Amino acid sequence: MRWTRGERSENLEDQRGAGGGGFSLGGTGIKLGLGGTVVVGLLSVLFGQDLFSTLGISPSDDQTAPSGRRAPQSNAAEEELVDFVSFVLDDVQQSWQRLLPQRYVPAKLVLFTDGVRSGCGFGQAAMGPFYCPVDRKAYIDLGFYRELRARFGAPGDFAQAYVLAHEIGHHVQNLLGISDRTRAGQRQRPDAASALSVRLELQADCFAGVWAHSTKERHLLEAGDIEEALGAAAAIGDDRLQKQATGTVHPETWTHGSSAQRVHWLKKGLEGGRVEDCDTFSSDR
Repeated sequence: MRWTRGERSENLEDQRGAGGGGFSLGGTGIKLGLGGTVVVGLLSVLFGQDLFSTLGISPSDDQTAPSGRRAPQSNAAEEELVDFVSFVLDDVQQSWQRLLPQRYVPAKLVLFTDGVRSGCGFGQAAMGPFYCPVDRKAYIDLGFYRELRARFGAPGDFAQAYVLAHEIGHHVQNLLGISDRTRAGQRQRPDAASALSVRLELQADCFAGVWAHSTKERHLLEAGDIEEALGAAAAIGDDRLQKQATGTVHPETWTHGSSAQRVHWLKKGLEGGRVEDCDTFSSDR
């Protein structure tokens, strides 16, 4: 992706180093690193259970009660990644301001390490990037991008951009009232909660594609960028993650959709660049 380094976004909050390191297991003093917590976090999402609580895994003392901000332990490569994320954040949000001039209010993006307090509760790196509608902030541990490349086989800067654009897609849903209507539907029909969650996530993929369409029009794309984004969408489909984690696939427990579904809706937004093309709730795809 063609991008330029500049002043970091005013909507970027850098909290790297503000938390602690690792997670403790059952009060034994055993700590899980990022890899271990990623596995537990994925299994929690896939099976709809808080396995951190079930297994007695809790944030370590310096995560839940940080004694003060510590300077991020960083290097030139990570600082370049922060600059890239900052560029993408502003570009995505400027695109939505053009698309929804009367309704769009920028979100904040919080960079964190291992764990972070959000308006929706304590967030863990193992959860992956997430959006909190309460404080209207997206949260990313940059370590997720290493996992995306190394564990899930989805490298490339446009794969990273897609992940961020997806989270800002959730912000758009929040502003448009889609998230509230979905949660109301889940309360009214608990049996459809997973299916509605999938529809919400697929729409965020489509919204990410709407932004990607604009980058194509503005000649920001380089060879292989689209393939990187589609590869990332396929890599984090529920069916693929379940197959990797357990060897079996359980569609009734999905929360984000299959690899094929995620690719389909990302392509849908990418091809048309229209918000109205992203009505995942009226489709069975």
